This record gives sequence, structure tokens and C-alpha cells, in this order.
Amino acid sequence: MGKKIPARVKSSVRYVALRTIERVDNGGAYSNLLLNEMINKSALGEKDSRLFTELVYGTISRKLLLEYYLTPFITNPKKVDSWVKNLLSLSIYQLVFLDKIPDHAIINEAVEIGKHRGNVGIGKFVNGVLRAFQREGAPSLDNIKDPVERLSVEISMPKWLTEKLIKQMGLEETRKLGLSLFEKSHVSGRVDTREISIEDALKVLQEDHIEAQASQVSPYGVVADKGFLAGNYLFDAGKLTIQDESSMLVAPAMQIEKNHVVLDACAAPGGKTTHIATFLDAAQGGRVKSLDIHDHKIKLIKQNADRLHVKDVVDTEKLDARKVGEEFPAEYFDRILVDAPCSGLGLMRRKPDIKYNKAAQDFDQLPKIQLEILESVAPTLKHCGIMVYSTCTIAEEENQEVVAAFLQKHPEFKKIDVSVSEAVEPSVHEQMLTLYPHQLGTDGFFICCMQKVC
Repeated sequence: MGKKIPARVKSSVRYVALRTIERVDNGGAYSNLLLNEMINKSALGEKDSRLFTELVYGTISRKLLLEYYLTPFITNPKKVDSWVKNLLSLSIYQLVFLDKIPDHAIINEAVEIGKHRGNVGIGKFVNGVLRAFQREGAPSLDNIKDPVERLSVEISMPKWLTEKLIKQMGLEETRKLGLSLFEKSHVSGRVDTREISIEDALKVLQEDHIEAQASQVSPYGVVADKGFLAGNYLFDAGKLTIQDESSMLVAPAMQIEKNHVVLDACAAPGGKTTHIATFLDAAQGGRVKSLDIHDHKIKLIKQNADRLHVKDVVDTEKLDARKVGEEFPAEYFDRILVDAPCSGLGLMRRKPDIKYNKAAQDFDQLPKIQLEILESVAPTLKHCGIMVYSTCTIAEEENQEVVAAFLQKHPEFKKIDVSVSEAVEPSVHEQMLTLYPHQLGTDGFFICCMQKVC
């Protein structure tokens, strides 16, 4: 039987944050998915929910840096339980990075959690470590002589991944990217401009006390600085959906016409499918075929299509995208989207735990799968048709190198320009778009448009 922890401790924001960090650490769920579950389960109010979110994201995103700060203050780290280390990291995050909470309040609550979750001895240990840290301060990063290791700790990114990014974009750009991941992610929404203009949508949001602005990245986007986009009338009415600005660039890049038959080969949860659908007209034969391998994800695509009033042009099917060539005839689709399964490194701001859960060998297997999908769908594209390859990763092995390998084997395809806004144009190189998270505050994203020669 587990130890009974007093209700006042169990319901505290810091205890709920600690439990959440533990679940993420143990691979229980991605941090972004777990947050809402824990907020609802713990009945946190609005103010406490904001602090809870800050504590969880801040502690996870700076995990390696906080561990470095802790090291001089723990004599035998192997003897310290992982939950106690998490409690200390959570507390040091507050001491270093949050200036509105008094130090004594942070330390006292950490001691209470340590005492009641563990025992009096753990409470005293937590108190001793945090008081010593308060007196002596954080160790300097200058103590780390290896510049790559020092950067790895500073941006709290595993050394192998830091080395990989340095090779790809240089040390200083890697540093900018890594530091930008500590910044709070903003929420963006895609407006169905058939129903309401961006200007009118912003007025509606303002009336609902949501501070938002038009996206610089996408002509269909709004970015909320303050307020809950998904709780607004526009969302309920199906005139707006939550979608990252970078993701909104995909459908327009496909150059869709109203009568096109389109394939979305890896469609769940349906954000891009529903955007594609807004360019189609059922009366003119326009359709988008949306595929996924899981029943519950197919259901999610259908729900999104229904809420956003585009179900008349959306057909869903449970199918592995690598089997498309076996299920559909040659030259069947006018447009194809392969938004491929990937490492998700572009999502590190919203899912900070991603950077700790990946391994170098992941980049051996993923490109093979991505190429298999491209190989499968390619014969089903009509002559003169356009196939868009996109990912939410920033790794060249999954992006530029996959495109190069595909084009080398398929001379009947050629790259064509990706149409983007003026703000995004500098991120296009050799007719391929790579958006890094530190450039425009979006998710990291890649898009390449390939046309089948006429």
C-alpha cells in the first residue's frame, strides 16, 4: 500500500508538475498531450494551470542544463531516487529562471513534497541541496572546456544531436535554434477564408478578448498572443482550426484546382486534409482521399472534416501509405501529399522531450520508410501532376537527402518552386523550404514540390 500524501501537498501545482515530469520521463506520454490531462484531472485553476505549464515545459526543456547545475551539490547521485532528482531540478528551474516566486517559498514546498512523498530524511536532503545552491549559485558553463559539450549543456540537447545540427547549420545557428526552443510556443489557427476574412476573424477574436494578429507566414493564419483560440465561437462554428503556421504552407504549395482528385497519404489527424479540402468543389468532382493505418486516427480525420464542413469532399481509408501503388491505378491522382512519418525534430519547442527520446540510429530507418512511401505513391500521380513531400523535422537525412535519392531514381520527376510569402522566402534553398524553429517562431518544417513531367 502506497504512502498516504496529504491532500494539500498532492493538489499543489509543484506536486502535479513533478508527477507530470515523472510520467514524461518514464515514456508515459508526450508532454504536450499530458498537460491537459493533468490540468483537468487535478482541477487546476487558470492561474495555477499557467504556472503548471511553465514548470513542466521549463524543467523538461532545460533538463540537461539543470542536471549540470545540480551535479556539484549531490555527492552520490546514484543513490538518489529519480523522483528526488526531478524535484530538485524542478526547484532549481524556479530558483534560476522564475523571478516572481520567493526563494523561501520554492524551497519550503520542495521540502514538504520530499518529506511527505519520501520521508523526513529526504526532506532534509532536499533542503540541504537547495540551500547550498542558493548560497553558491549555479556552476559556470565556462568550466566545460569542450565547446560542443558546453553548447550541448547550454541548450540542453544531447551531444550527438548537437553535433549533428552543428554539422548541418554551424555552431552559432545551432545555438540560436537551441535557445529559441526555451521560448514559449504560440498558438496559431487556420481560418477558412471561404467563410470569413482574416480581418473579420481578428475582430471576432478581439471581441472575445483574444489578442491575435495575422500570420506573416501563411495568408490563412492567425497567431494568438493571449487567449484560448480553441474556446472561441469561430472554432465552434468550424471557421477556424488549430494548426501551426508552417503546416498551413502545404496545401497552397500543391496548386490545387477545384476538380482535382487528391491523395493525402499520411493524413491523421487531418489538418492538412481539411485545408486541401477547402480548395476543392464536390460539384466539379473534387475529392481528397485521406489515408492512415489506425482506426482511431481515421475517426479523428472524419471528425475534423465534419466540424470544418468539408466532409462532402473527404474520403477516408485505412491503408498503409506504402501499399498505395497496390490499391490505386496508375495516373489516378492529380495531386499527392506525402506528409511523411518522421523524427519530429521540428516540434521540439512544443514537445521538448522529443530531443531526449531520439537516437542517432533512428535516422537510418526513417529515410527508408519515407522513400518507400514516395516509391509507392509515385506511379499513381498523373502526368503533369504535383507531388508534395513534407515533414515536421529539420534533419537533412529525412528531407533533402530523401528528395535527392527519389529524384535520382525517378527522372520523370523534377523539383518545382515552392510558393511562399515574402517572410518565408529566405528559407527556400534549391527549390526546397526548410523552416527552422528560431527563424519565424514556427515549428520546424520541410516542403519540396515535385512535378511529374508532361
